[in-house]
Amino acid sequence: MTDYTHSEVLVSTDWVHQHLDDPNVRIAEVNEHDSFYQRGHIPGAIELEWTRDLNDSLTRDLVGRQAFEAFCVASGISNDTTVVFYGRSANWWACYAFWTFKLFGHQDVRLMDGGREKWVAAGLPMSRDMPQVPPGEYNAPARCDANWRAFHTDVLDHNTSGTTALIDVRTAQEYSGESVQMPMYPNEGAVRAGHIPSAVNIVWSSVFNRDSTFRSYDELRDLYMSHGVVPDQDVITYCQIGERSSITWFVLTFLLGYPNVRNYDGGWQEWGNMVRMPIEKLA
Repeated sequence: MTDYTHSEVLVSTDWVHQHLDDPNVRIAEVNEHDSFYQRGHIPGAIELEWTRDLNDSLTRDLVGRQAFEAFCVASGISNDTTVVFYGRSANWWACYAFWTFKLFGHQDVRLMDGGREKWVAAGLPMSRDMPQVPPGEYNAPARCDANWRAFHTDVLDHNTSGTTALIDVRTAQEYSGESVQMPMYPNEGAVRAGHIPSAVNIVWSSVFNRDSTFRSYDELRDLYMSHGVVPDQDVITYCQIGERSSITWFVLTFLLGYPNVRNYDGGWQEWGNMVRMPIEKLA
């Protein structure tokens, strides 16, 4: 891991195992629903449920400052806590939580390389006990979206200026227009299928080894460079609703050190449902 630009944000399963009883570390499992956590989780890990804990219940937006503070306090997270996220599906939602915490300026956020799959495969301990954690003390600034979050207006600006690299991280079937969503995720679909004009398709899963750990720095650099995505560009990533594209945002920003990468979490669910938005399909 030491060859990544910001290797400190990525920790191994062994590191987590060694810090299970560290009072300055809070481990959190993040998945698309809570059934996986209930079946068993890393001992002492809290659960973060993205729809409940990271999203506003009335608007399609991330939570505001007060709700974020309340979650942290209840979860035993203080401003100086090291927060380590992990989850299934090679850390889809763990990366989304990492991204959200960074929007609120939390300093020490990390990701467990390999996620839940690697922990289970290694035969490391699991628990069904619900941890009892002391409340944290948290003072959050107002969420700052400017540096790491993109909106549809930013993508439209890209289409007119041509100065931004746009990465569609979805499957080839979604990108081509053959499918409007991934199988088993009907709630993420849109009215129209296809992709945003000029977007290149670099599938989210191409950044991983077979054990769900990230590929080497050189392999990741070559992957993006081969598609013309270079460090001096502004980059916007997107998928259906922002979780898979948060992985690409994480890789480019922290593992490769690209300075200007934003995640468009409105994604194809927003773009494909909006009136008069331009789309492309593959023949």
